[in-house]
Amino acid sequence: MNVIVAVDENWGIGKDGDQLVYLSEDLKRFKALTTGHPVILGRKTLATFPGGRPLKNRRNLILSRREGYAVEGAEVFPTVEALLAAAPEDAFVIGGASVYEQLLPWCGRAYVTKIFRQFPADRFFPNLDQDPDWEAAEVSAPLEQDGLSYCYVTYRRRK
Repeated sequence: MNVIVAVDENWGIGKDGDQLVYLSEDLKRFKALTTGHPVILGRKTLATFPGGRPLKNRRNLILSRREGYAVEGAEVFPTVEALLAAAPEDAFVIGGASVYEQLLPWCGRAYVTKIFRQFPADRFFPNLDQDPDWEAAEVSAPLEQDGLSYCYVTYRRRK
């Protein structure tokens, strides 16, 4: 499986149930990478999508412990084990923090947008630069939008 995430300099990913910042080019990259692939997300992340609806052109796999929770156009799994049994290898884990934490051990590639600024955050992603199990395989040239500098880093799990 893959993971895709945008992080700030402290590996923060969110505050008060929302992303730290929205970068239009990063959103286009997210769409390009995930379209046609299953996406794995939590119930709270789904609630942040327009209308709380699943993403189009993707198989939406929702991890939720909420009994009886159902979403039209998505498959809901009550446990990580049940989700892993159904998730294909080309799936993308797209958040939130607890879903990333639970599924990162099963991911082999991480597509990280690194934003070169610190934001107030209350949700974080593990720092892959400090994790000996991961290595940066590709780093893009620096990019900029609205005064924010960022780059794309693709990490690969070491064998």
